[in-house]
Amino acid sequence: MTELTVANKTAPAGSAAPVLEVDKLEVSYGHGTHRETVVHGISFSVQPGEVVALVGESGSGKSTTAHAVIGLLPENGRVEGGDIRLSGTSIAGWPDKRLDTIRGKVISLISQDPVSSLNPVKTIGDQVGEILKVHQWGDRRAIDERVIELLDRVGLPQPELRARQYPHQLSGGMRQRVLIAIAVALRPALIIADEPTSALDVTVQRRVLDLIDELRVEFGTSVLLVTHDLGVAADRADRIVVLQGGQIQETGTVTDVLASPKSAYTRQLLKDAPAFAAPKATRSRFRANAEPAVVVEKLVQHFPLSGGRQLCAVDGVSFTVARGTTHALVGESGSGKTTTVRAIAGFQKLESGRIVVDGQEVSSLRGEQLRQFRRRIQLVYQNPFASLDPRQSIFDIVEEPLLNFDPVPKAERRERVHAILQRVGLPEAALTRLPAALSGGQRQRVAIARAIILNPEILVLDEAVSALDVTVQAQILELLDELQRSLGLTYLFVSHDLAVVRQIADTVSVLRDGKQVEQGSVEEVFERPVHDYTGELIAAIPGNRLKASAGLVGRTREPAEGTAQ
Repeated sequence: MTELTVANKTAPAGSAAPVLEVDKLEVSYGHGTHRETVVHGISFSVQPGEVVALVGESGSGKSTTAHAVIGLLPENGRVEGGDIRLSGTSIAGWPDKRLDTIRGKVISLISQDPVSSLNPVKTIGDQVGEILKVHQWGDRRAIDERVIELLDRVGLPQPELRARQYPHQLSGGMRQRVLIAIAVALRPALIIADEPTSALDVTVQRRVLDLIDELRVEFGTSVLLVTHDLGVAADRADRIVVLQGGQIQETGTVTDVLASPKSAYTRQLLKDAPAFAAPKATRSRFRANAEPAVVVEKLVQHFPLSGGRQLCAVDGVSFTVARGTTHALVGESGSGKTTTVRAIAGFQKLESGRIVVDGQEVSSLRGEQLRQFRRRIQLVYQNPFASLDPRQSIFDIVEEPLLNFDPVPKAERRERVHAILQRVGLPEAALTRLPAALSGGQRQRVAIARAIILNPEILVLDEAVSALDVTVQAQILELLDELQRSLGLTYLFVSHDLAVVRQIADTVSVLRDGKQVEQGSVEEVFERPVHDYTGELIAAIPGNRLKASAGLVGRTREPAEGTAQ
């Protein structure tokens, strides 16, 4: 594979062969004795220094395609046909042992989840150094120096300290930078970035994507970017390949595909993408002097740390939520969003401050009063995979709140469960299934049904759509809007995704390090932010670069030298 590496690095600009050619690729998965083809003869290429984005929903075949390229399909996955060429060399039939000679050296992978990708019992330095040792890059001293250099290059503060630490001692953004350090350690010709920022806050996401872009320019590396986020693809890619059901629906430059989409599927993705959606229209019922459903005054909350120290999680937060409206709490991880809403819902004892919900002061509630209060304020969590009992049927999950509060006759319970499932758009057949048999969007509909079956007045939605594909996300947001209009619900919407907040919320509080730095109507905050931090969050919304040019036309980043024009 030395010839492959050299050919890619030394060819004159514009004359090199594509770094990657995928030619009529077919991939299948085995289920018992049955095999199902999930990628159907797709073809595309990636030029030197170019960023090509594979976009589509879950099940579209984008991650399967990426993993087939680097030879990391699961055990039941198999390439059935077609070819994969790296700098002109076919690698489609290579065994694992031979692929190991180029993984990390010629082609690298940055995966979605740094928690599962990093070994919890090995130091960061050992894990970055491992790729250098495998490819016999140098002696131990040289490798140790290179590790520090790499950690510094990807922007980790105090790289010598980070090298001695373990993954759990780093933030999510820091862990993702470690994965990038591993991926670029040997300056590969191609990096596959598989949803590299989907679990990160918007500002951390921008910094990580900026870093990948800087390294791409510095090393001349090509990038195959796998993402369901059209905003990210619009900002970062030179070309886009739109996949649905394992088939290419559309391909072309970012400008061509997003400004003039030819396929109905691409048009639907664009319509559903929060980054390109119009802001929510102010509703006629929304008035500044409307009756408050929630009042939060000077909320303060500390948590104990080791050594007698304390963490100030919330510091003087105050806001009011008008009845029947949506108030969003936005900010990065650690800003105090979840602590605030848990206190509002009565799950977190107040240290100081005042919370009044529907005229009741939450801190005064005890015992049965508190239990009955919680039926009026319900939570919908981020992860529908973890928040539903995998052993219960959907009927039992939705019925359970009726069993936990006032006794309801069996016939009435059945009737209410059927009615609420229909209300959230789930088929009758779903009632007897287990959560594992449902899609992510269907599971979140179950979680919403369970939350509203008690007829609450307030729903707390804690990152309730962040784990969903863009089209499913749009469907859930539409459902929430319809339920709010018809039932008069008040929403507290916790999110790090400002594009979604702009779409659903009426008012917003911006939190940073436990402090509220800005609040007001969504229109005021987004159009005329006062605080620099708010401006930074808004500027980090994916898709802003492309939208800034008229009619989704134009590019803000010049392609790397040698990229096909």
